[in-house]
Amino acid sequence: MADTAPNSWESRADTYSLYGFTDLPSVHARGAVVVTHGKGPYIYDTHGREYLDANSGLWNMVAGFDHPGLTETAKAQYDRLPGYHAFFGRMSDQTVMLSEKLVEVSPFEKGRVFYTNSGSEANDTMVKILWFLHAAEGKPQRRKILTRWNGYHGVTAVSASMTGKPYNSVFGLPLPGFIHLGCPHYWRFGQPGETEAQFTARLAAELEATIIKEGPDTIAGFFAEPVMGAGGVIPPSSGYFHAVVPILRKYGIPIISDEVICGFGRTGNTWGCETYDFVPDAIISSKNLTAGYFPMGAVILGDELARRVQAAAEAIEEFPHGFTASGHPVGCAIALKAIDVVMNEGLAQNVRELTPHFEAGLARLAEHPNIGEWRGKGFMGALEAVRDKATRTPFDGSLSVSERIANACTDTGLICRPLGQSIVLCPPFIITREQMDEMFEKLETALKRVFDEVA
Repeated sequence: MADTAPNSWESRADTYSLYGFTDLPSVHARGAVVVTHGKGPYIYDTHGREYLDANSGLWNMVAGFDHPGLTETAKAQYDRLPGYHAFFGRMSDQTVMLSEKLVEVSPFEKGRVFYTNSGSEANDTMVKILWFLHAAEGKPQRRKILTRWNGYHGVTAVSASMTGKPYNSVFGLPLPGFIHLGCPHYWRFGQPGETEAQFTARLAAELEATIIKEGPDTIAGFFAEPVMGAGGVIPPSSGYFHAVVPILRKYGIPIISDEVICGFGRTGNTWGCETYDFVPDAIISSKNLTAGYFPMGAVILGDELARRVQAAAEAIEEFPHGFTASGHPVGCAIALKAIDVVMNEGLAQNVRELTPHFEAGLARLAEHPNIGEWRGKGFMGALEAVRDKATRTPFDGSLSVSERIANACTDTGLICRPLGQSIVLCPPFIITREQMDEMFEKLETALKRVFDEVA
């Protein structure tokens, strides 16, 4: 139960904070968890309780909460140059070096980078870049944006319009011109008797039919997460990107890989597009870019888009867009270190080595009669709760099953995330085999408790 004393941390949080993406009945009944510090993959609250954070903060604290190299890098850069912008042809040396590094580790031989403060802003910026580019090339009607239902691209007015989630209707979104295609989740949306290959072909046909109906010359771009993250960890159906990318190329529609969650190792490769063997026209990066140690996002343009956008900017003598903290020197210094940590300190290797153990743990828990499916890729996985496994019938929404499971996990000292009727796990890249076993043991205890109550 929540500590309701007027001076308690829980009461102070409830009095002065407007919670985002929070189940309010739960937080009113239980109180907020107010965190004071972290160590490795663990966080600690104001009562001294320890939690294994299997959500990596919010997908992003991949190096844990006390990596000395990252904190020392931040301190050193604050002493050297604590802040600057990237306007008017001025930027920090760290910004220049990070742009070089991002192009170097990208799938692109050449490219350009534009910085934001979040993944939402990066997606928003990419849409503006496409609108700017098409208008400059004499096609101002090319403004429509294609995404998928259940995809998540952010919370600005534009990126929320891209996000295929029904909750955005409370804001009167999406804006006109944002079109949501089918979700590539075969287990949930495959039709009776339809094979996975047929399901993929149907989604590809839907894409082409939509392009023809809307008019290819009205479509600015197609955005896709390699694995849908906030949609509930949904890997695409088999062959999905190999089916849709040629269609987009056929009609000259840029494909943008939203790697805010998948990028820098989460799927087992540096980029999710590598995992699914396609080369996009641009990449959106955030979260793991700084290992969560600084708010930053980046738009990485491949060579062709970069050349075209540069030409459009040259024509009017500027690209009229930016943020005060774009290319912040401390953030860029941290990002340079974070990339090195992930790629050269064994974190990416740990993801690859422990993925089979992670998948085995998910598969074992999915044997429960109230788990309909386990799914995942690399260090991102989900368990989908169902009332009836054979028919894939979900629990009644009023039961808030995934929220109850997440709360039960919190009671055992484990942080995980409810998404729809799924429980999502995205552990930090530093997690050990023993800590992963701890994670699954605590989750199993929580599942048994909740399913005994509701099943």
